[in-house]
Amino acid sequence: MSVSTAAADRSVCSPLPVLGRDVTVPLVTGGEVTYAALDYAASAPALQRVWDDVAAYAPYYGSVHRGAGYLSQLSTDLFENARGTIAEFLDCRPEDQVIFTRSTTDSLNLLAAALPADCRVFVFETEHHAALLPWPEDRVTCLDAPRTPQEAVRTLERALADRAPHGPALVCVTGASNVTGELWPVRELAAAAHAHGARIVLDAAQLAPHHPVSVRGLDVDWVAFSGHKLYAPFGSGVLAGRADWLRRAEPYLAGGGASRKVTRLQDGAVRVDWHESAARHEAGSPNVIGAYSIASACTALTQAGFDTLVAREQQLIRRIREGLAEVPEARVLSLFGDDAPRVGVISFVVEGWNSSHFAAALSAEYGIGVRDGLFCAHPLVRLLLGGDPQSQGECGAPEAAPGETSLNAIRVSFGAGTPDEHIERFLAAVRELVENGAKWEYRTEGGRCVPAV
Repeated sequence: MSVSTAAADRSVCSPLPVLGRDVTVPLVTGGEVTYAALDYAASAPALQRVWDDVAAYAPYYGSVHRGAGYLSQLSTDLFENARGTIAEFLDCRPEDQVIFTRSTTDSLNLLAAALPADCRVFVFETEHHAALLPWPEDRVTCLDAPRTPQEAVRTLERALADRAPHGPALVCVTGASNVTGELWPVRELAAAAHAHGARIVLDAAQLAPHHPVSVRGLDVDWVAFSGHKLYAPFGSGVLAGRADWLRRAEPYLAGGGASRKVTRLQDGAVRVDWHESAARHEAGSPNVIGAYSIASACTALTQAGFDTLVAREQQLIRRIREGLAEVPEARVLSLFGDDAPRVGVISFVVEGWNSSHFAAALSAEYGIGVRDGLFCAHPLVRLLLGGDPQSQGECGAPEAAPGETSLNAIRVSFGAGTPDEHIERFLAAVRELVENGAKWEYRTEGGRCVPAV
């Protein structure tokens, strides 16, 4: 093996440094172990580089916009330059706006508030609740779950062709499922939407941390994502894309910063001229550190190289899928099939186990953090489990009868900061629990399964 090849292999196999990589947690069986964070799909640990960048800026923290002082001007530059960094990361068009929000959920609610009055919204039942729920109920068409990417495109084309009246329309679709990790045919769905005079917004919450996202390349009208899934701390998110609907809409929040000019009229009324820039929907003092942390994460991922990050993540995906395949009792959930391309998000159930019980045992006895439940995608998970779509139970009894289908699932998710050892420990723990059972007693408390003592 040449020196250059060895270096390339090391780059593929090395996780990016993240906060918490050396944290130890207690086990109910005694002792402590290094925590294995395998819940990236909910919140990924912050990159060490992002934390260092924020710490370096913290002493210079100041108010933003219109402040005369040096620290205020520095903070304003930092905040506004973050827009440019994120626009470059997303490969935005020159005329696109980058608006800072609190999260993907906040971004999509902002867009929902900016829809034209007669706009129809099309969304698949497989979406995360952040993309499924913000839209006006009387204007939503919820599409059946497709079983192939090609079926997804055909389903959307039929729905758009049949819509009446033929006014404005918006399609909302995920880039990667937060349940199965499967990639959706975003470029093809965007082409179908535009062919029928509709616009499209991409929920990139699960896609952006794992793959490059190009607004121009995918030809989407908007993209939304969250900082806390992109290795950035704090409550911050982004909505980026076309400006026209956003400029015509009433401000998402009314207040300082969104207003360009406020005048008190002689009759006592107040007239407001609102900004047409991104500031129109960013009233109040902005989360400067949150915006800066997202920009820092974008820079860090770009410099690390998505080709390298994707190659390593695909190795981890293969290892987990192969390991779970060796456990006959484990069933991996999939919408598009085993060969579908995916990111580092895998959900599964274990025969004879309630998923809440299994996840609790992984945490309490092995120091492994996964997620159990319906993952804020209730219709999709219930469809994949074959359960009653009207069932309201997020969690069940601590242990199901042998052979009984669990009412919820287990999700293991990982990314750029996941060490190989965490994957191997997870697979070993799954095998041990299936073969030998839990070492501890568990009970249900507040709808969750927890150690009895």
